[in-house]
Amino acid sequence: MNNAADDLTSRSVETSSRKFKRILVYISALGIAFLIGLVPMWWRGRSCANELNSVQGALQVSSLQNMLGNASMDARRGDYEPARQATSEFFTRLRTEVDRGQDSVFTEAQRSNLTPVFATRDDMITLLARNDPASVDRLTDLYNKYRQVAVVPAR
Repeated sequence: MNNAADDLTSRSVETSSRKFKRILVYISALGIAFLIGLVPMWWRGRSCANELNSVQGALQVSSLQNMLGNASMDARRGDYEPARQATSEFFTRLRTEVDRGQDSVFTEAQRSNLTPVFATRDDMITLLARNDPASVDRLTDLYNKYRQVAVVPAR
């Protein structure tokens, strides 16, 4: 009788062991299938994130250019206060972007070429605050300098 019970127990253990191995194989196959699906999606997400960063950088450069162009147009029309505000905002955003260092949308060469632009900040804002017509030409020069340094031509 003991032999029959041992036999039944050993068959039960073998059956449990086979079921456990089968479940382990299924779980492993499911894990591999998950990874096969995950890797391409991760790769695509990563490339989309890189593209998004690139586009956001171009947008930042373009936004700064647009802000300075609008200030130049306002000054040309004689709207010196909006031009002063936009110019001040331009310099503030440009300083923030240049100070970001390696994380900046500008290259090292662009950052070093843009640094001298900050020397004109106080004079430019003062001229605009005084409603001085000379500020129009100075803003136009600043706009052209920014375009030469910061804006990469379309290919």
